[in-house]
Amino acid sequence: MINLILFGPPGSGKGTQAESLVKKYNLLHISTGDLFRYNIKNSTPLGLEAKSYIDKGDLVPDSVTINMLKAKVDENPDVKGYIFDGFPRTIPQAQALDELLSPSGGVSSLLMLDVPDEELVKRLLNRGKTSGRADDQDDQIVRNRLSNYKKDTIPVFDYYVDEGKSVKIWGVGSLEEVFARLSLELDRL
Repeated sequence: MINLILFGPPGSGKGTQAESLVKKYNLLHISTGDLFRYNIKNSTPLGLEAKSYIDKGDLVPDSVTINMLKAKVDENPDVKGYIFDGFPRTIPQAQALDELLSPSGGVSSLLMLDVPDEELVKRLLNRGKTSGRADDQDDQIVRNRLSNYKKDTIPVFDYYVDEGKSVKIWGVGSLEEVFARLSLELDRL
């Protein structure tokens, strides 16, 4: 079973590449953003709990997020593996994911799409023009998100380096070129 963390800053192309990887390797793409939206929209018990925190402006506790992930994994036992996108973002989340995946062999690899900051800013500002996302339309907000990513999320990459599971993939080039680089790594698993 392949349990992959697709990792990288906002604008690195994780979502786009995940779609192609899902098709080629028959993996289930699990995006925490999608999980939150689904559970909240459908008023599931976990969605209602998450909404109670979000409505107060608080972060949703890791335990709620992990329970959503666990439910999604449990609903799909017959896939060849999972691509986690947007999770984990902290060391405690990585440890919780390790525990969740231990029955299926744990995390196979963390593949980080490595893209220079100026390219990320350009991509996000362009995405903001077409998506309407306010957080992708302001240069300063984009740069702040990238700064927060480096400060808060990069330690997860280092956590999996210590286990020999982190790999940087050059994330600049055509979609096909980046996909080919990712595929080379997945074919090694």
